[in-house]
Amino acid sequence: MGDWIDLLQWPAMAASLLAAWLVASQRPGRRLAGFIVFLVSNAMWIAWGVHDDAWALIALNCCLAVTNIRGIVKNRNAQESS
Repeated sequence: MGDWIDLLQWPAMAASLLAAWLVASQRPGRRLAGFIVFLVSNAMWIAWGVHDDAWALIALNCCLAVTNIRGIVKNRNAQESS
């Protein structure tokens, strides 16, 4: 099981980059997708961090998940008001 979880850091990194690209979009739908992809990457980083005992990384991604949820809420509110 350890082998595949060691490799999880690479798709987590790719998801983080894709999410950053999408969040920078001016289109609300793409921004929303970016926040969702960020949440997926947060989950992957947390899983990898648990496996490697990287507690600071786990704490960071828990905090970032909260900011991504906030981004989803603010993005939806912006869509509803326009």
